[in-house]
Amino acid sequence: MAWELLLAAFISSTLLPGGSELLLAWYVTETPVNFYPLITTAIVGNVAGSMLSYFMGWLIALKYPLTLLDKPQHKRAKRWIDQYGAVTLLLAWLPLIGDPLCLIAGWLRLNPLNSFIFILAGKSVRYFVIAWLALEVAV
Repeated sequence: MAWELLLAAFISSTLLPGGSELLLAWYVTETPVNFYPLITTAIVGNVAGSMLSYFMGWLIALKYPLTLLDKPQHKRAKRWIDQYGAVTLLLAWLPLIGDPLCLIAGWLRLNPLNSFIFILAGKSVRYFVIAWLALEVAV
């Protein structure tokens, strides 16, 4: 059970499509006693995937200039990061924009520890809210 959630959370935080939220909600409603371990598993997987995207951006920057970002979501992410820095990564949980935020943060060489902290904070809140809502709806 935990491995599936870890893998789903990891995949959904990379540039690949995925949906760990529904899996977490289902697991939490099936075994409420595992509330915190399930949330922790989802957070670990999702943050690990985001940090992978971050370090992919870091590596890409070695070879390719930032001007290659031409998709609208990439340009939007770059504007946000230029304006707010690593704090922008609190929004790394957002669908469609969160993955490019992490990639571009790495590409722009934002501080890895600050990036990790803000990614962790945003994703932790997201998973706690999802799990809590799942329990509220199930009752």
